[in-house]
Amino acid sequence: MYDPNSVSAQNDTLLMPSFSLLEPPQPHGTRDTLYLTAPPGSATALALAQVASKAPLLVITPSTASAQRLEQDLAFYSTVPVLPFPDWETLPYDSFSPHQDIISARLRTLRQLQDGVRGIVLVPINTLMQRLPPVEYIAGRVMTLQTGAKLNRETFRESLSRAGYRAVETVYEPGEYAMRGAIIDLFAMGMDEPIRIDLFDDEIDTLRHFDPGNQRSTDKLDHLELLPAHEYSLSRSAIACFREQFETLFDVDPRQSPLYNDALKAIPSPGLEHYLPLFFEQTASLFEHVTDDTRVALLPGIFQAAEQHWQAIESRYDNLGVDPTRPLIPPHRAFFPVSEVFSAIKARPRIELTEDETHRHALTPDAQALPTLAINARAKQPLSALANFLEAQPQTRILFAAESRGRREALEEILAPLHLQLPHVESFHAFLGSQHGMGITESQVGSGLWLTEPNVAVISETELFGDVVRQSRRREKATDDNELAVRHLSELKEGAPVVHQAHGVGRYMGLETLEAGGQANEFLALYYADGAKLYVPVDSLHLISRYSGADDELAPLHKLGSDQWEKARRKAAEKIRDTAAELLDVYARREAQQGVVYDAPAEEYTRFSASFPFEETPDQQAAIEAVISDMTSPQPMDRVVCGDVGFGKTEVAMRAAFLAVQSGRQVVVLVPTTLLARQHFENFRDRFADTAVNISLISRFTAGKEMTQTLQSIKEGQTDIVIGTHKLLSKSVELPKIGLLIIDEEHRFGVAQKEKLKTLRAEIDILTLTATPIPRTLNMAMSGIRDLSIIATPPARRLSVKTFVQQRDNSIIKEALLREILRGGQVYFLHNEVKTIENAAEQIRELVPEARVAVAHGQLPERSLERVMSDFYHRRFNVLVCSTIIETGIDVPSANTILIERADKFGLAQLHQLRGRVGRSHHQAYAYLLTPPPKAMTRDAVKRLEAISASDDLGAGFTLASHDMEIRGAGELLGDEQSGQMETIGYTLYMEMLDRAVKAIRAGKTPNIDAPFNNGVEISLNLPALIPDDYIHDVQQRLVMYKRIANTQSDAELKELQVELIDRFGLLPAPLKNLIRQTKLRQRAEQLGVARIEAGESKGRVLFNSATQVDPLTLVMLIQKSPQHYRLDGSDTLRFEFPMESVEQRFEKVETLLTTLNQKVAAT
Repeated sequence: MYDPNSVSAQNDTLLMPSFSLLEPPQPHGTRDTLYLTAPPGSATALALAQVASKAPLLVITPSTASAQRLEQDLAFYSTVPVLPFPDWETLPYDSFSPHQDIISARLRTLRQLQDGVRGIVLVPINTLMQRLPPVEYIAGRVMTLQTGAKLNRETFRESLSRAGYRAVETVYEPGEYAMRGAIIDLFAMGMDEPIRIDLFDDEIDTLRHFDPGNQRSTDKLDHLELLPAHEYSLSRSAIACFREQFETLFDVDPRQSPLYNDALKAIPSPGLEHYLPLFFEQTASLFEHVTDDTRVALLPGIFQAAEQHWQAIESRYDNLGVDPTRPLIPPHRAFFPVSEVFSAIKARPRIELTEDETHRHALTPDAQALPTLAINARAKQPLSALANFLEAQPQTRILFAAESRGRREALEEILAPLHLQLPHVESFHAFLGSQHGMGITESQVGSGLWLTEPNVAVISETELFGDVVRQSRRREKATDDNELAVRHLSELKEGAPVVHQAHGVGRYMGLETLEAGGQANEFLALYYADGAKLYVPVDSLHLISRYSGADDELAPLHKLGSDQWEKARRKAAEKIRDTAAELLDVYARREAQQGVVYDAPAEEYTRFSASFPFEETPDQQAAIEAVISDMTSPQPMDRVVCGDVGFGKTEVAMRAAFLAVQSGRQVVVLVPTTLLARQHFENFRDRFADTAVNISLISRFTAGKEMTQTLQSIKEGQTDIVIGTHKLLSKSVELPKIGLLIIDEEHRFGVAQKEKLKTLRAEIDILTLTATPIPRTLNMAMSGIRDLSIIATPPARRLSVKTFVQQRDNSIIKEALLREILRGGQVYFLHNEVKTIENAAEQIRELVPEARVAVAHGQLPERSLERVMSDFYHRRFNVLVCSTIIETGIDVPSANTILIERADKFGLAQLHQLRGRVGRSHHQAYAYLLTPPPKAMTRDAVKRLEAISASDDLGAGFTLASHDMEIRGAGELLGDEQSGQMETIGYTLYMEMLDRAVKAIRAGKTPNIDAPFNNGVEISLNLPALIPDDYIHDVQQRLVMYKRIANTQSDAELKELQVELIDRFGLLPAPLKNLIRQTKLRQRAEQLGVARIEAGESKGRVLFNSATQVDPLTLVMLIQKSPQHYRLDGSDTLRFEFPMESVEQRFEKVETLLTTLNQKVAAT
């Protein structure tokens, strides 16, 4: 292996002075390694970009994450194309395939290299060790389509099939095609969008891009290159080569291997990519695909990363052992050994970046680190650090970089107090070539830089807002969405019931534009009893919530001006006070109890966390931090972690378990089924393999002698973590040092088990994991009684499950089964009638003879059931006809389609859980909810199906649970009956009142059931404040945006919403700017206890409510100082007179008045 620290390597270097990053030295010849000290910030990307401007460059990074970060920086600085060659993102010898998008990107880069594109090829070191198809492979299989050219449909179909494309009904992902008469839809590899081919007879009439979401055509193109669908070939000659090499290399009966048998039929089994060397006489490395004059750049850490990856390859090869159904290619034939990779590197001119500043041969760049420039929002002068830098460096040219157009506008607003001239420039090089002393651009560059010569600095959002700018924004977005899940008015149809806090339940009749004070504004029209109408200004939508309780048809309709609503609200308040007291009594013991205080995370915990093979998502990290905080505090933990299947809840539990064990406590993991217990046991055992933690499994399959030994081990405290079903709650299991109970899917347990769990809550820490909490659980969590962590961010490259609600039809079933089987995947076919399940399986066999069908249901003997599930997991079958036994079953990553018969009979939580059985890998997954004709379904069933098909987003579990509450009318939190006062006043208002009551009781106060509701601040400035319909055309979308603007609680939230509006819809029109500014006024006025503000061209008034915070002396002083402008009208109204003809004058006077009132209040 090439050693960079060897004597010869040290002697083979060039000794040169420091260099300019804009004109870095170029490597020459293969003898010499050019060592450069890695510059700070994003200056590394600038150096590499400038090197690549002279000749092609292959940049090798130590990891996929570092490659992705560098790609963003290179995109900002490079004047030549950046060609990423991504990693498969699978483990060595994995049994499932990379996502099609990854294969598509890799094939695109290989094709670009073949076409002579000269630029920067970016590759992680582990990817460089993969064997690739020969250089001539892609060129020999590219098909070109041209408008006006002849095209024989049948010949073209055969060509697509040979190239590895899959025939489907509707095209969604790369590598698929669909033929419908004269229309051919095709998602070509290497392209970002699918293509629609329109034939006229046998001639190509048009080629158009189309959107796979709505299937609508967009722009035209003249010609199209079709790349093969895989990095290996399924041509007859390639299959013959595979067959010969498979049979020669492996000493197994090939007929026992489903992968081998599928390959002979040209079916790409999951993980077939790992057998790529068998399809070719000779493979190639990436070095053979790049041009001869391509130089190499090595980032710090690649030597260690290469060695670690090779060890992982060998370890996987040894651990997976000999499986006759899936034999493994020896490492040296499946991958390029480390020595070969570094020999190839040494054969080219190369640059090595080093972080060792004492390296005696490394050249130093003319760059320095930027000082701390962070904006401190809490300081009196938030921009002081940046202002000091600008003042100290008047000669430095500065370019600010914002993530997007919306972020740029927000940043310009934030920097406004500095009065900087910031012209917008297109790129870094455009700024260098300009005469501007300062500028601003849009880029996702990860960090800034400061060049000494020329004196230029790039300041990114990272310098101004910290490293977490992107992560924190994602996390805030997820939290916002969770809060809005039950509040905002999307999907609101005309005639739907809504609740106005002051006037009760009415019916929504749409948005109407009315003139008030000579200005047109939009109002929400509400219809009440006796034909009364109420018009609510759009900036008061925070007072409106969607009614959720009884069915829409049964919702009450209140009478305006009567005491009907006040009585209903008071009765609900009394009931809520009692409910809150009862709830808090149940959980008071937990608060009062001195729980286990675990040791703070130490070095061992840090090492355990670092061994997690994936990058934590922001939500997952937040959940982990919340759990650790709970465990290291005196009160017992009772936290619900809600996250969709596969979003990383188990890792949260494992971190908690490790901390508990490190503190000398035992951990119990309680699961609803034996199969799930077995899988959790295997997952925990693998994750804790490098620790001394002792893990045991208790299930009905545990034999007598083994059970006795396990129980003894638990009793003596030798077992650290015990995993099992409700059997763990029996008296025979003695847990002397129990500290943490982890419950998976609590709603699957029976009443007796739940009662037992309730008694444990005040004694030990409890962590509940759930994909979709039942309404009662969610209600308690939302009431602040149990803590709630939501993991709504999907792992990287996870795709949402495409969900179809279809009337049952054999052609749909056949299409769904074939779509999955022909791409080498597996299918769940859920038929929940045990009496007829064998008939259903037989029908599948007749419908799709290619299918290998197995049957699983709860009435099978347990060992038979376990054997069937194990066989399905190992892909001996590709269709499992099953009952709901799979609901909390084992993970099968290659099962990516589920069909659910009579989906109308299932609850929402159950449908979501069943759908979560698929989509556990990088493949696009599909769920088909098969129903009888609409007339045969109940209204609630239709609602459930509408809710789940609308929520096919990843992380929809929380939203679905909220929908479930609305449908069931979740109410009495402690009773079995899930209905109640919500039917009278609606879910959202009920929850707000309950939340207020809980907080009052916690603070030691009696909830005031007569307390007036905050009816908001009415603002009438006689100016247009609305979202123009030519800015957002869709009425529903406008309504949602009105609601979101009205719901904002702070200036920061409003700024984020402005950013989103600009990004989605373009620059803000003047009326919308007015609405946002008016909302800021409302937020400030609410804090002062103002009820109403009016202003016209020459005068206005402020009306105070009975609980105003304004000191009367403030008003007296204001009037004494300017009696010509201000006067009191009664005890609660301040009138003012100023010239206010323009919009700006009106806003300015009202803003100044509120500032004056607030400052005086603060001073007293």
